[in-house]
Amino acid sequence: MKFGASTIGLILGPLLFILVLTSFHPEGLSESGIAVLACTLWVAVWWITEAIPIAVTSLLPIVLFPLTGALNLKATSTSFGHPYVFLYMGGFFIAIAIEKWNLHRRIALNIIRMIGTNTTRIILGFMLATAFLSMWISNTATAVMMLPIGMAIIAQLKDNPETSEDENAIFGKALMLSVAYSASIGGIATLIGTPPNLVLAGVLKNMYGVELTFATWLKFGLPISILLLFICWVYLTRFAFTFRDKSFPGGREEIRRQLQRLGKISYEEKSVLAVFLVTAFAWITRSFLLTRILPGLDDTIIAIAAAVVLFLLPVKDRSRSILRWEEAVKLPWGIILLFGSGMAIAEGFTSTGLAEWIGNHLTLLHGIAMLILVMILIAAVNFLTEITSNLATTAMLLPILAPMALSIDVHPYILMVSATVAASCAFMLPVATPPNAVVFGSGYLRIPDMVRTGIWMNILSILLLTIIVYFFLPMLWGFDPGVFPEAWK
Repeated sequence: MKFGASTIGLILGPLLFILVLTSFHPEGLSESGIAVLACTLWVAVWWITEAIPIAVTSLLPIVLFPLTGALNLKATSTSFGHPYVFLYMGGFFIAIAIEKWNLHRRIALNIIRMIGTNTTRIILGFMLATAFLSMWISNTATAVMMLPIGMAIIAQLKDNPETSEDENAIFGKALMLSVAYSASIGGIATLIGTPPNLVLAGVLKNMYGVELTFATWLKFGLPISILLLFICWVYLTRFAFTFRDKSFPGGREEIRRQLQRLGKISYEEKSVLAVFLVTAFAWITRSFLLTRILPGLDDTIIAIAAAVVLFLLPVKDRSRSILRWEEAVKLPWGIILLFGSGMAIAEGFTSTGLAEWIGNHLTLLHGIAMLILVMILIAAVNFLTEITSNLATTAMLLPILAPMALSIDVHPYILMVSATVAASCAFMLPVATPPNAVVFGSGYLRIPDMVRTGIWMNILSILLLTIIVYFFLPMLWGFDPGVFPEAWK
């Protein structure tokens, strides 16, 4: 029998569960708190090692929490129906409609055409198009959609007799990496752009009753996304790779050809675009404009209402609706289950006193300067998510970081937001993110290429995120970074 990481994890998870449940009885921690800790360790080990599919592991709390007395069945299963689960679902219904009618392809091609078609500008165009789309739809779907467009552009360079073989290979590597990196970077910008952002919002709601709105996150996430995207473009085109040929023969013609193949914008595309724009406007303005008219309005309500509209709107010949259920069921149910599991764990940490107990035992962190702590945390999460799911990582860490903040008397936003954004910045390995895996499959990249280029992107992102979280997040969100709010204790 071959003992790989998954086999070791399969044994280690239940073993830790049994050991903690039977032998770990510290003073001040309730039996239910011990049970939550034991169950969380089992789930965490299986998530990290992928002993069984991550989505299946996410169902374990429904079995373990009630049986061990950690949390009753009603409280556990309610977490899987958290409002932010439905916000994610609503956003994904819109994304499915965008993909169904090829609107994302038209948006991407037009962005690339507008930016320009010399070598470095083509890379910038791909990065902007990919990042914009991944703000609203799955970064995996975005990378999958951009890959064939990129391959067609690379083929244009390859087929030109004046292009050297080395130049084509260099451009191919740079373009593929630009798609992978910008798919991850774009997701940081919005609350629905990547699942860790919603996990943060859910944990804040569960543990402190604080709502993180779409507009609030946008004020922080969008500047990070823009800055990191620009740094990434400069790094890829000036330092990581150098191009002898600045012009791109046939690039403009290839983009034009692909746009011509799409034809004129269809009625269905216009309908989806209208719903998308109205939804985005509602999310952005809801907290300071729309709630004056509809006080009960919520980001989740907006998302689900938009989804319902897509099921109601007919296509041009009225033969069907814009979105049908057999298309909508392609939702990433595994991510939704993982998200629900994270919410259940957060609820267990809070309601059993485990979070408070952990916080009381982290007093050693008092002596560390906050800037150093933020950098260490961001670096640790950044490199951890090279080998683990970013969603699973944030689901495990955020309930712990909140009591850590309490123990050292700093605002929870500082630590929790640090971990959340760092989880979206793994650039080194094919397994780190689905976009990395997608472009690795193109054949233009080897693992050493990705590691050699990605490690510097990791370092650059760690430095940028540390500066923004430490210096600018308190100003953007209006809080004192060195004070844990009394109302949250």
